[in-house]
Amino acid sequence: MHLRVNRPLLSPAQQGPPERNPTGRYRLGREITTTRHPLTSETLGLHAARVEIPSYDRSALVPAVVHISVGSFHRSHQAVYFDELARRGVLDWGIVGVGHRRRDMQEALAAQDNLYTVLERGADGDRARIVGAMVDYLFAPDDPAAVVRRLADPRTRLVTLTVTARGYCIDPASRRFDPDAPDIVGDLTDPTRPRSALGFIVEGLARRRRAGLPGFTVLSCDNMPEGGAVTRSAVVGYARLRDAALADWIDASVSFPSSMVDRITPQTTPEDRELVAREFGVDDRWPVVTEPFSQWVIEDAFCNGRPPLELAGARFVPDVRPYALTKTRLLNAAHCALGYLGSLAGLERTDEAMEDAIFGTYVERLMRVEIAPQLPSVPGIDLPSYRRALLARLSNPAIGDPLRRLCRGGSGKMPCHVLPSIAGARSRGRPHPLLTLAVAGWVRYLRGVDEQGREIHINDALADRLRVLAAPGSDNLRPLLAQRALFGRLGDDPAFVFELRAALRRIERDGARAAVAAAVDAWEPLAA
Repeated sequence: MHLRVNRPLLSPAQQGPPERNPTGRYRLGREITTTRHPLTSETLGLHAARVEIPSYDRSALVPAVVHISVGSFHRSHQAVYFDELARRGVLDWGIVGVGHRRRDMQEALAAQDNLYTVLERGADGDRARIVGAMVDYLFAPDDPAAVVRRLADPRTRLVTLTVTARGYCIDPASRRFDPDAPDIVGDLTDPTRPRSALGFIVEGLARRRRAGLPGFTVLSCDNMPEGGAVTRSAVVGYARLRDAALADWIDASVSFPSSMVDRITPQTTPEDRELVAREFGVDDRWPVVTEPFSQWVIEDAFCNGRPPLELAGARFVPDVRPYALTKTRLLNAAHCALGYLGSLAGLERTDEAMEDAIFGTYVERLMRVEIAPQLPSVPGIDLPSYRRALLARLSNPAIGDPLRRLCRGGSGKMPCHVLPSIAGARSRGRPHPLLTLAVAGWVRYLRGVDEQGREIHINDALADRLRVLAAPGSDNLRPLLAQRALFGRLGDDPAFVFELRAALRRIERDGARAAVAAAVDAWEPLAA
């Protein structure tokens, strides 16, 4: 399940990057060039010798995909798969991007004819490609009617989303649609001028229904358990508030497949932009830097044509759940553990933390000893190899994923990625000190100050509430553990409460690094 994106057949001038010399620049013949050119349709030919460029006629792309909430991850992941399809001669699935919050993204892409650079950084060097699959980009707050028109366009057959869990307006406790969510209340005041992703999708479908057009497939690309069911609940739930008949039509006519996506993609920095310009000569206003690995597993359930993404390395399966479970329980749980504990200890990047013998050993044993034994056998995945690949990815110094990024939205991540493994271990009578320590690290992190006394900005929708519940000076974890939406029944388990309190005390007394070292040492006899 490892994809280094397949390369299309290119002309001799485009058959991969030129020879790299020890300085890190690329050779054009015998010369080393640092010439830079802006990125536009007119300048593509100037970049062909140093990066992979679209080998297809972009004007022939059919705008069949609308992606809502274009960010770095979408541009490094889903858009690359569709770009690969186009390079293989399948021009039926061009992308129209929709933005909600970042006007500067629209400005950057508009100046570049919606072209951008994806830089893959791995152990064997850097590799760049210019992605041309996006045919248009709309900034929804400026022109919501244009977004609705695109959704209602007969050519639109697939809508993809990366709106984060909050964008689905799902109650975290019940996992059901929340009709009182502020976005929903706001959109209901004028459904024809929506602001939320759900509002746009339902208004687009309402117009298609009135016009006698078929629905489109709605494919969530957010890592959520049962993502397809969650998306259906949200879209149909909102539609029912507008019109019961419309909701019934959507429920019967629209497909909501689940998917699992994976590609580490940190936020782009000014240094990344300079690197792309210096190494590849592309003066890109907003490139994307990512790892070579990419994975996309999709439930094979489409209602209006299915893009042949298997040609680009994606995998269609009848049931995504075991794939998603393997990925989230291993990688996302490791992200949580490393993010909170490493941040407390003053570390800043994943590779830095993994190079630390204590933290690196901790993550390896967390995966191998506590999580992996609970996972099912999954077709196409060799678990030991998959686990080793994850460790290598986390250690990739060329990416250096900031730990602060991994710490975002802990109230949504912990109940999905860490706490279920603890519940599973307890039901099997297996010890889980490394998982418990990850939860203790999160609780300590919620206090908003690291071990050096530096302020931590808690990026979480429930930050204010959780900071109060996790405040220092009290040995009582009950108010926090009583949050059912977060801890479920674990908060009622006296043994778990005792173990969590003990782990938190050790972090408070000795520091995160010493607490991690002690937990690793305690596992030594079983982990050998």
